[in-house]
Amino acid sequence: MKTTTIPPLRVSAELRSEVEQLLEAGETLSGFVVDAVNRSVEYRKYRREFIARGLASADRARTTGEYVPAAKVIEKLAGRLRRARRRAA
Repeated sequence: MKTTTIPPLRVSAELRSEVEQLLEAGETLSGFVVDAVNRSVEYRKYRREFIARGLASADRARTTGEYVPAAKVIEKLAGRLRRARRRAA
């Protein structure tokens, strides 16, 4: 795989110092930045997909006229929360 570079970043001395203090044993500043970029890319992909699913769901609901009442959604979420709390206890 051929690699390329990301433009150099200018940051404050305070931010660089803070990052350097948080590096794990054997971790480099470059590795930290690459990891942060990868995580941000993944997060944005998931967010974009989540929004697309929500918009598609809204379109289907408008087209079919079939909506789920908010009370039913809240009831289902409350049930999930109760089960998760029981497992955690």
